Formats: sequence, C-alpha cells, structure tokens
Amino acid sequence: MDFWYEFASTYSYPAAMRVEALAAARGVAVTWRPFLLGPIFVAQGWRDSPFNIYPAKGRYMWRDMERICASMGLPLVRPDPFPQHSLLTARIALVLGDDERPAFSRKVYRAEFGEGRPIAEPATLAPILDGLGLDADDVLVRAQNPDNKERLKLQSARAIEIGLPGAPCLVTVDGEVFWGNDRLEDGLDWALRR
Repeated sequence: MDFWYEFASTYSYPAAMRVEALAAARGVAVTWRPFLLGPIFVAQGWRDSPFNIYPAKGRYMWRDMERICASMGLPLVRPDPFPQHSLLTARIALVLGDDERPAFSRKVYRAEFGEGRPIAEPATLAPILDGLGLDADDVLVRAQNPDNKERLKLQSARAIEIGLPGAPCLVTVDGEVFWGNDRLEDGLDWALRR
C-alpha cells in the first residue's frame, strides 16, 4: 500500500514515525509517496493551511499534536512559520530511492516538528542527507532537475486524482483511502484482510 505524506503536515509527523513498524507487524509492504497539499488546498479555495484559516481548528490541532507526541515520546516544537515551505524537501524525497526515502523523511520531520528547524533550507537538509551517507550536493542537484520537478507535479496531481482529502493517507491496492494518523491501523488492517 502507499503512504502519502506532506512534509508541512503536522499529522504526517507522528504517522511517519510509526507507519513502518505498524506495517511490518502486519507483514504489509508500504511505499512512501511524498506530495504537496498546496494544489489540493487551492482547488478548495484555500491559500493557507485550514489550521491557520480556522483558528479553533488550529488551536485544537496543536493541542492534539501535543497529546499525540507526548504519548509517543516525540518532541514537538511549533515551526515558524507554519506551515513550512516543503517544495524542496518533497523534491529531495522523491529523487531518493524507495529504501532511502523513509529514513530521510523521518529525519526531516524530527528537524521540523521536533526541533523547529526550517525545512526549506539546504542548510537544514544537507546534514540530514550527509548523515544518511548520501552526497548532499549531488542529491540537491538531482532534486532540482526538471524531470524530478515534473515527477513531483505528477505525483501531486495523482493525489488529487485519487481524491486524497489531506495528509497523511494510506491508499490500498484496491483504492481505499484512509486519512489521518489515527487511521493507520485501520488502513493496514484493511490491506491485510485483502
């Protein structure tokens, strides 16, 4: 099944930290699919995160994230600005191999939501890549390649085509969509039953 996630998405943070262990416990293979929520928001007439547009929703989300992260032993620092600009990070994740993408993504989430670091900055991303044994300069160049930029556009268009309502989402091979960190178990169990 596919794990669709957006680096600027708060709920994608705890989901990214637990989806692989949950999937492995069930024997379900997961492919990580980075995408951009911006086009989905624009299609709904939003120019910002709904958590900023609707203050009550935003207050609830941050308190909910505090509870979730505390229960998982994850640090939580509200990034400034929120949401973070995630275009470069998504391009990097997409250019990485399937085996490299999960570790990179988890480290980015830890830097962003665990330490409050800016994920649009190569100064944040290069040490993460180097720490994974990757050549940061090479990866940053490949990420900005026009073909990779087009891949991300197509990936984000695919998210719209599937009908993803937000991030994170699990999408099963039979097309069932499970939206949210709190739906990971449901999605994986559905896939296991199929």
